[in-house]
Amino acid sequence: MKAKPHILLLSGTDEARQIAEALESRNIHYEAWLSEAPRGAASMPQIPHLRRFDDAATMQAQMAQGFTAVIDAGHVFDRLTTARASAAAAALGLPYCRIARPDWEASDWPLARSVPDVATANGLIAPGARVFATTGWDSLPDYAGFRGEALMLRQTRAHKRQPPFPFVELVFGDPPFTVQQEQALFQALRVDLLICRNLGGSPSRTKLDAASSMGCEVILIDRPALPEGVEPECDIEAVLDWVAAL
Repeated sequence: MKAKPHILLLSGTDEARQIAEALESRNIHYEAWLSEAPRGAASMPQIPHLRRFDDAATMQAQMAQGFTAVIDAGHVFDRLTTARASAAAAALGLPYCRIARPDWEASDWPLARSVPDVATANGLIAPGARVFATTGWDSLPDYAGFRGEALMLRQTRAHKRQPPFPFVELVFGDPPFTVQQEQALFQALRVDLLICRNLGGSPSRTKLDAASSMGCEVILIDRPALPEGVEPECDIEAVLDWVAAL
């Protein structure tokens, strides 16, 4: 007799929320994990467990607690979790599926270009530029030697940490943001360059559309490479069909 599915859902994206809602509606047992506190107001039907893993062995031990399959719907730039989860699933013999929305194409915006990382983007910033960045707190060391006037870093959770450089200004906001909201913000801050990670999808592209409509340059940071052998699925229904076939 085939065991009932007990899915480990690695969360942190809107796709994770949609999958969780679908699993709930189909009475499929799952447990959601997050590697960091959630962003924005969109909630999961089940409160995710916050899990921080110091090493791959710890993650594998936690994943060995009765799960029958793993759906990785975490942040597309959280490659460490993806690498450890896919390796642990393989070691435990658990079916593993990675879902990720398609990349944006820089050609969709006339003043956009793609670069491999934040350090490369930093080298392209013109002297005196007013830069709005959504590359995350951990990217700040890569802006050493910044030549612009100001680096305005968006943060989606309020905090009182002090940036490591005097040119950094923190801009707090709670997503999602409309194109009109982004336009108003960029105008108020006198932004002339946007640097953002290539997240893909509709909810996050409003900042690119706003910047493009205002004639601002855009630099897209490429996603890090996936572990060898991991092919992402882009369609949520296909993932649910995959679960049904387990």
